[in-house]
Parts: sequence; structure tokens; C-alpha cells
Amino acid sequence: MFEIENIHHVSLSVTDLEKAKHFYGTQLGFNEIERPNFDFPGAWYQIGNQQLHLIVHQQSNTIRGDLPIESKDGHFAIRVKDYDETLVYLKKKGILVVEKPHSKSGFAQIFCADPDGNLIEFNVDQE
Repeated sequence: MFEIENIHHVSLSVTDLEKAKHFYGTQLGFNEIERPNFDFPGAWYQIGNQQLHLIVHQQSNTIRGDLPIESKDGHFAIRVKDYDETLVYLKKKGILVVEKPHSKSGFAQIFCADPDGNLIEFNVDQE
């Protein structure tokens, strides 16, 4: 057996790097970090102790495509400190969200999608 420390990063395929960087960097406010000089475009972001890696790959399908937000679709989750503050922030940025403040999961959830349809969950422990 081997010992696991944590999840290091999540990688997502995107088709338009500038739209993706606007969403993750400008709208969500994620901190972009230096990325190695690969032979393909992309961007890296630091999120707490983990990273998000965006990879431009025109022939790739994203996790879910351009569909209405459905929380059962593949997604990654980010823990936030305040549900209401996060919800207000996302709505002020014009980001379409699905609210699940009383989820059976035990934590309040907010779902949104990036320009390529990749689904993101923001959550906090329910009170």
C-alpha cells in the first residue's frame, strides 16, 4: 500500500484560453501562477494548497459540455468560508449558479460552470 498526502491538482480541458482565464482569473479571482513552457497553451492557478491546470485542447471534450448545470455531472469542489458571501460574489459577477443550501451531503453547495461547461462546486459545512 502507499500513503496519500492530498490531491495536488485538477486539470481541465478548455477551448478558448482567454475566455477561461477571464472566468477563473478575473471573475472568480483565482491566483494565476507560473506554468512551465509546454508546447501547448494553458494556465495554472493556485487554490489553497491545490492547483487548477487549464489545458487548451481543441479536439477534447470537456467533462460535461455545454449543458444546463446539473450537480450530478462530473465536477470539482472548492471549500469556501462563507456560503452567502460566495453566492453574492458569483451573482454580482454575472455567473449563473444553482443553489443547494440544504443538501443531503451535509454541506451547503453552489454550482456554476466555466465557459466550456466544466462544473465547479463551492461548499461549506451546513449549520
